[in-house]
Amino acid sequence: MELKDVIEQRRSVRGYLHKPVPKEMLTRILAIATRAPSTKNTQPWHFYVVAEEPLEQLKRANVERFRSSEDPPEEMAHIVIEPEKGTVYRERQVDIAKRLFNVMGIEREDKAKRMAWMERGFRYFDAPAAIILAGDKSRPIEGVYLDAGLVIQNICLAAVDFGLATCIENQGIIYSDVIREIVEIPDDKRLLVAIAIGYPDWDFPANQVISPREDVENVITWCGV
Repeated sequence: MELKDVIEQRRSVRGYLHKPVPKEMLTRILAIATRAPSTKNTQPWHFYVVAEEPLEQLKRANVERFRSSEDPPEEMAHIVIEPEKGTVYRERQVDIAKRLFNVMGIEREDKAKRMAWMERGFRYFDAPAAIILAGDKSRPIEGVYLDAGLVIQNICLAAVDFGLATCIENQGIIYSDVIREIVEIPDDKRLLVAIAIGYPDWDFPANQVISPREDVENVITWCGV
């Protein structure tokens, strides 16, 4: 595939086939992804690839914590902040939620279906594998997130080229204490993001939703061009 086609075809997929992804394929995707640039070539990332029974344990534990209404650990406070109301960022968040709820037949007042949808996120959308991306706490958090964003994009694009799909989600790492215990992630690692990965189920309604983008001319300021 041409790069531009891969970029245009990538989307957040929230429904997957019950088909394992070969370890060799995941290894190849991550090897490609780590060609991403990083600050001073520090490469401040570590991948925890979770599948099969450990992933099932993680899904169950996440859902149990969510149902218990327990607050996430303090270390994750920075990722549960919602966009401020009245901003364009909040409007875009609400817009994509409405699009997803519409195709999934979830009414605003249907608390049961809304809860079930939230639980899907804590189950990594039932993907056969999840990649937990972590960084070293000794590195400045701003730089680590910048570098992480570059390698995350590469993972998602490489996955498309291998016939897979992904969904990047903060939701998958909110209960960091649960993840640290099951996946055995040491305290000196900072959890950055989770990526659901697997073979897409194109019959799943939410997978037909493509989030809109702002017209590019609205986000460009030309200077001397």
